[in-house]
Formats: sequence, C-alpha cells, structure tokens
Amino acid sequence: MQKPELLIPASSLEVLKTAVLFGADAVYIGGEAFGLRAKAKNFSGEEMTEGIRFAHAHGTRVYVTANILAHNGDLEGARRYFHELKEMQPDALIIADPGMFMLAKEICPEIDIHISTQANNTNYMTYQFWHRLGAKRVVSARELSLKEIKEIRENIPADMEIESFIHGAMCISYSGRCLLSSYFTGRDANQGACTHPCRWKYAVVEEKRPGEYFPVYENERGTYIFNSKDLCMIGHIPEMIEAGIDSFKIEGRMKTALYVAAVARTYRKAIDDYLESEEKYRAHMEWYLEEISKCTYRQFTTGFYFGKPDESTQIYNSNTYVNEYTYLGIVEEVSGDGLARIEQKNKFCVGDRIEIMKPDGRNVQVQVESLTTQEGEAVESAPHPRQVLWVGLDGAAQKYDLLRVRKAPGTEML
Repeated sequence: MQKPELLIPASSLEVLKTAVLFGADAVYIGGEAFGLRAKAKNFSGEEMTEGIRFAHAHGTRVYVTANILAHNGDLEGARRYFHELKEMQPDALIIADPGMFMLAKEICPEIDIHISTQANNTNYMTYQFWHRLGAKRVVSARELSLKEIKEIRENIPADMEIESFIHGAMCISYSGRCLLSSYFTGRDANQGACTHPCRWKYAVVEEKRPGEYFPVYENERGTYIFNSKDLCMIGHIPEMIEAGIDSFKIEGRMKTALYVAAVARTYRKAIDDYLESEEKYRAHMEWYLEEISKCTYRQFTTGFYFGKPDESTQIYNSNTYVNEYTYLGIVEEVSGDGLARIEQKNKFCVGDRIEIMKPDGRNVQVQVESLTTQEGEAVESAPHPRQVLWVGLDGAAQKYDLLRVRKAPGTEML
C-alpha cells in the first residue's frame, strides 16, 4: 500500500517549522506575490530561503504557490520571481495559468510543477494533457467524488501524481474561481485578493423595488446562504488511499501555528495508524475526532467525495468559527533551570492551567508557576501581544512544544 504524502499549509516561517515538526511530509507556502493568498503574511525571500533549508534538513519537501491567473502586467514580475526561486530550489511550484507554466518551464525546468486546483482539473484527459506538457502532479478540483478520482487514476500514467484536499475550508465557487469578490469590492479572488463574500449575509432585492431589501430568514439572525461547512475526511483515510490519491492536502494558508499543529499531528497519526493496521486506525477514531475539533473549524462535511452536497453541508445561522482553544506561543528555547522562552500570542497569567501540545501526540496539563520578562522582571500576567517571556511550568517543556489553553465555557464561538 502506497503511503500518501501529508501536505500542510504554512503562512509564515514559524508556522512552517511547526508543520515540519508536527508531522508534515511536505509544506506549501507563498511568496509576497503571485499566490492566491495576498492577505496572508506570506514569505519574504530571506524567510523562504530559511524555510526551505529548515524543511530539507528535516526531510520535508517545500512547494511554492504561483497560482494566480496572470494578466499581461504580471508576466515580467513573474519572470523575475521564477529566477529567484531557481536559486532557492523549492521542490515544486504550484501553478494554474498556462502562461505561468510556460515561464516556469523555461526558467527553472529542474523544479517540478504541480497544477493547482484553480485550473479546474475535473477529468483524466486534463491530467493527460498536463502530463504531456511535463507537469509532475495535478491537484484535483474539489467538485470531484472519490469515484471520479479513482477513474482518473485508472486512466493516467503511473508517474502522474494526484493531490486532493482532505481537510479545510470549502469555496462556494467552482474550483475557487470566484467573481463575487471582484464584483463587489474590486478585489480579484483570482489574483489573490479574495474578500470571502461567501461568508457574508445577503438579502433579496426585486428589480422594480430598488432599496427594498427582503431578508432571507433561517432564524432571527438571518442566513448565510453561501457559507459551507469545512471539509474533514479524518474518518475516511482508507477510501482516500483506495482512490489512488498520492498527496493529502490540508487547506489553510492563513491559519495559525495552533491550527497547523493540530491538523498535522492528527492526520499524521491517522495515516500512520491505518498503514500499520485498519484495526488500530478504527480504535483511535475518537481521539482523531476530539483532536481535530480543537483547532478552528466551521462544523464538518465530506464535501463532494460521496456525492453532490445538499442543504446539510451549509451553515445558515452564523459565519463564525468554532474555536475552543487559545494559542499562547511556541517554546523557542528552554533554559538550564527549565524556563520556557516564548513569544506570547495571547494573554495568560500565573496560576493558569494550560496545555503543552507535543509533536509526538501527547497533551500535558501544566500550571503556570512564573512569568519573567526579558529584562528579568517577574510579572503576574502577559498583557502585551508578542511579548517575549520566560515561563515557569510545573511540567517539563521542550523546544518546539506548543502552549495552548482551553477557553472558558460559553466563549467557544469567535
């Protein structure tokens, strides 16, 4: 049985390192241009170089997104960008536009090319087309069922890889090619500037009654008619492998290190358990579901994999995430006397019970015994974002452990 790749998103150098250490086989990242997440922090050239070096030192591959649908004015900049990437040597480029594909083949032919889901890859003839042009991998459209993916596998060369989403947000538009954002705000989703209009609340206006807005009621809060639940296939690893998928892709290039650590660690264990034995995988299902629900999510669906989605795949009464845990920081260093150095992300206090999330799957409950600033001042709380602190805990922390705290009941929805 072929072991599928676990492919994790990274929005920053910190998140990339988290993904690598918490179980990713590969990570995908974006530079400061030419990717579809312009609002993400993204990577500078220096950060990308360091990230690729760190990942390769840990045996992890790095793929760089350049998947905008390019206009004429983008091409010269893309040419320069591909020359820069040629020096950095990522393992693959993720591309949707044929013009960008031709530029990449010309400038850095030694780097593999993966065809983005943005290119509407819905049939095996499309896969054969890209294979003949030299693409290594094609990312399947989210609109495909597992049955269709299996048919694609049966009709493409053995060395053509299939990558499919296994977890994360779903787009209301066909293969993510949304026009609403550009129409409403002038920000083009296909150029990386999506404003996520699928998460907005809408009313109906009749053509001859301008200014008269008729709300679409599901309950007293209105309705979010385009707002999909998130994809989660943690309970269907066997079917994903049986379909012939080579790479399991997690969505979320704007997510935090806490999200990335939770999904990477959980899917890593689920995949490894199944490859060891199906009995072990089934026995641990409750743990997978519990852990995957500790990161932000909008309720879960299996998307198109088992047929066309119906009304049960939408969320009508809210556009917010469920978020049960608060991210406190990553342990960057441990001193000789056991203090953990972190850059604090959210407020916490001496006396709080928090959780150490370890890459090996353990969650260790500890109490905060002390907080000390870089200047050596003892404090009772950490009120300032990104403040560097030395944290005393009543349990041992190690470098790259992640600290989080469960929210009080009634505060799960953000």
